[in-house]
Amino acid sequence: MSVYVIAEAGVNHNGDIELAHRLVDAAADVGADAVKFQTFVPELLASRHAAKADYQQRNQPDQDNQLQMLHKLALGFDDHHELIAHCAERGIEFLSSPFDHVSAAFLIDTLQLPRIKLGSGELTNGPLLWKLAKSGRELILSTGMATLSEVREALGLISHAVKTDGDTPTTDDFAACLDPSFLRDRVSLMHCTTEYPCPLDQVNLRAMDNLRNSFGLPVGYSDHTAGINVSLAAVARGARIIEKHFTLDRTLPGPDHLASLEPGELSELVSGIRQIEQALGSYNKQPTEAELKNAQIARKSLCADREIKQGETFTHRNLCAKRPGSGISPMRYWSTLGKVAERDYAEDEVIDPS
Repeated sequence: MSVYVIAEAGVNHNGDIELAHRLVDAAADVGADAVKFQTFVPELLASRHAAKADYQQRNQPDQDNQLQMLHKLALGFDDHHELIAHCAERGIEFLSSPFDHVSAAFLIDTLQLPRIKLGSGELTNGPLLWKLAKSGRELILSTGMATLSEVREALGLISHAVKTDGDTPTTDDFAACLDPSFLRDRVSLMHCTTEYPCPLDQVNLRAMDNLRNSFGLPVGYSDHTAGINVSLAAVARGARIIEKHFTLDRTLPGPDHLASLEPGELSELVSGIRQIEQALGSYNKQPTEAELKNAQIARKSLCADREIKQGETFTHRNLCAKRPGSGISPMRYWSTLGKVAERDYAEDEVIDPS
């Protein structure tokens, strides 16, 4: 199964549909599997009292609060139809993350998206999780800022929603409802550190292994670090999904551009992932086809260390191990000692397997 690469356009279009189209082209050009945007109604996402995060203020130092910032970054629902059509033309999947019920309903009911990627901030948004779980869509959940118990509770809520006929939960002990057998074809978990850019000492990449081992679900990595190395390391550790922010220009104004890859770097990431996929191969430890032709050249055989006459006994003094590897394995050295030569051997001649 190939690693699913999500090029995260996010809000790096700055509310400009033409820039959004260019982001689709850039993601398609480098061979990403999907390009992901964010779908939200600003007033349903943040109150007028919500301050910007430190990284948002740092990357876009103005007097706007979060709601004012979101108004500048939102795409209209009509814009989504344009982008889906453009993605279809370019052969890349359109994804988006909803941040409110109206946006979720639009992605599910109107756009009929087969899978939904949910941001880390929504992992504890019970009503939204319930709605998405009841939709039957494949869910990709980011787990930034979460404890393992919070991930377990979110997955339990999804399990409960899948198994319940009604429109509302019948319990709030969601962790007790967790049934991974109901989730294996429905949910993937993304390890993530919610900081932009993320310092390397805050990545905690082994937590991705913990998610896989704890829940038995496919795992991936949503990368907010600078560069591509940590994403490549995640693939080598078994990530089935990689999500990475990208932009056309890191110097553009906006909260996420600074922590994003530019197109050339995104191309390097996709190429590196595909190379690692090839290199990972299988769990079987056996000679590869490429190795077989080298075995006789690189390995050794039992050889005559000096001239040996027919009837002479093989000893430590007349037997050695040298290339090529076409004869008796040196692992049989001790069992060959004491046997009698059935013919004459010149110095360096390979001993017959018989």
